[in-house]
Amino acid sequence: MSQKSDAGVFAVLELLDGGAPPDEFEMLVEDARRSGAGDEELAALERAKRLGLSVRARGENEQQRLATMSALFETGFDMAVPQDLDSLLTMVLRRARVLLSSDMAWIGLYDDEEGRHVIRASDGHITDRNVGLRLDPGVGLGSATTREQNPSPFWTPDYLADERILHSPSVDDVVRLERTRAMLAVPLSRVGGPVGSLYVGERKVRHYAPDEVALLRSLADLTSVAIKHVRLIERNAALIAALERHTITVEAGLRDVRGLSQTHHRLIELVLDDGDLHSLTDEVRRELDAHACVYSADGTPLATAGEAPVCAADPATLSRLGALAPRRPGELDDGVWAVPLAAGTGHLGTLVLRPKRPWSTEEEQLLPLVGQAVSVQLLVENSRTAITEGQIREDFLGDLLTGPQRPRPQLEQSARRLGIDLRREHVVVVARPEGEAHGKPAVWASSYAYRQKGLRSMQNGLAVLLLPGGDPGAAARAVSAELSPLLGHPVTVAAAGPAGDPAAVRDGFHEALRCLDAMTALGATGQAGSLRDLGFLGVLLSDGHDVGAFVHSAIGPVIDYDEQRFTDLTRTLEAYFEAGGSPTNAAKRLHVHPNTVARRLERIGELLGPEWQDPRRALEVQLALRVHRVRAVLGGTGPAADGAQEA
Repeated sequence: MSQKSDAGVFAVLELLDGGAPPDEFEMLVEDARRSGAGDEELAALERAKRLGLSVRARGENEQQRLATMSALFETGFDMAVPQDLDSLLTMVLRRARVLLSSDMAWIGLYDDEEGRHVIRASDGHITDRNVGLRLDPGVGLGSATTREQNPSPFWTPDYLADERILHSPSVDDVVRLERTRAMLAVPLSRVGGPVGSLYVGERKVRHYAPDEVALLRSLADLTSVAIKHVRLIERNAALIAALERHTITVEAGLRDVRGLSQTHHRLIELVLDDGDLHSLTDEVRRELDAHACVYSADGTPLATAGEAPVCAADPATLSRLGALAPRRPGELDDGVWAVPLAAGTGHLGTLVLRPKRPWSTEEEQLLPLVGQAVSVQLLVENSRTAITEGQIREDFLGDLLTGPQRPRPQLEQSARRLGIDLRREHVVVVARPEGEAHGKPAVWASSYAYRQKGLRSMQNGLAVLLLPGGDPGAAARAVSAELSPLLGHPVTVAAAGPAGDPAAVRDGFHEALRCLDAMTALGATGQAGSLRDLGFLGVLLSDGHDVGAFVHSAIGPVIDYDEQRFTDLTRTLEAYFEAGGSPTNAAKRLHVHPNTVARRLERIGELLGPEWQDPRRALEVQLALRVHRVRAVLGGTGPAADGAQEA
């Protein structure tokens, strides 16, 4: 071989070493031809080029194979983490789409009750017709993957045009709606036969290579084992729950119900006969043969029967004990029992008992009933006090909401007399019963405001509450959860705030009324929320037009992730929506590989939650993206820098 031929061979080796693209190999031969190289030199160079391209392709194939094996191992590790069946199927479908670069993927599982396979989960679909689809035996791709004997993979480059397949009108309709062309199905097998099928599909004609079929088959084998383990865990959990329920039932039947009921009846009668807390505490002492003391929620002793003090615990400790363990009596280290006193979700205090002798099992079982009786007595006495204070508190809130404006120091001084600090954050909650109430909301609102250390007022049939706190949505939902069961019909609850001064209370009241009107117009009667919960509509209706809060609530986790890790998830999300929800088209816009977009979308799903692509949520996300882009341009920061690292 001549020296020129050797030089050409070394040139090819240098291209291989530098990872040059294939066109540079071709250019090497063309340059030699233009420079007048001889036939022998060109032939040697041409052979070296072919060998170099072959080595390069073999290296790329090996890298792809290693990447695929790594992805399968990673999938196997993820499947080993305990999870429910729906979460497992969702994870498998996303990995299947990434591994085979497919537009969509779905799983069908055998339903023992129906005797056929049902599509249980789907990913990448554009309609709601795929999940829940029933597949009759022998129909579609499942004819090969679901048969009892020797289930095998099956694929078609164009499903609707493939005459080998036994078509079904219901299946074909879904295929048309999804615009699916190529499909690949592999069986999910077990010892007793197939349990279902794993499918991937493309919205264009595609011929699947044997390596791709084998790859999906390997993923299906891992999935079959994981499904078996998840179902075994679910069956064991159901069995344990059934055994626990049976044990509780048996134990309840063994109690001396009659003796407990009679004692409880005597204590309640003492309360209803206009008794006082001291008489009730003395009756508890005789009934349980123990020294007794009742402490208020702040640890103040209210009544004592027997030796005092009952225990060495300080009042603050007793108060914390009651708050941590509502309605569950507990024995302290020195033989003293503490019975928390509660009503609803409010903590009223603690009943502390020191037995003079060891208690029997029945006496220990009596403690919750004794706690109920003492709680009722405390509520009665609190109500007597609340009746005299209630009108004053209601009048004061009415002045804040609709009365003439008074100087702020005067309002704050009046509030302090009622135990209210208007300099702290408060929320305004408006509740409207959607049915006949017969005065129940007013009575309940007085009790609830007292327990929450707030104020209440009735305005045109609406229960208005001023409550401490900074989350109006949470306050509205808490009010709805307690008031709706009491009335026996739905209650629409709207909230606003937080307000940090007396003047803001009136504004918050009007904002809550606007929220209530908006919920009615949207058909959300019987629900609870605030303008924040209404998304972009809430921004338009609010006084402050807090656009930043709307953007943060919709896509804040994605923006924070980009800022902390210098990634480009926000731009990927924009490109995804601009491409009509197609990861492939989004990848073209971003000039990256579709697998990169798929991984980024998977990360976005982890940050925003699994329902971020639902139509209503997707609209909120798109609006927030546009607002975020405009704010960035107006603020001079511009769009996110190109070339951000992959998420």
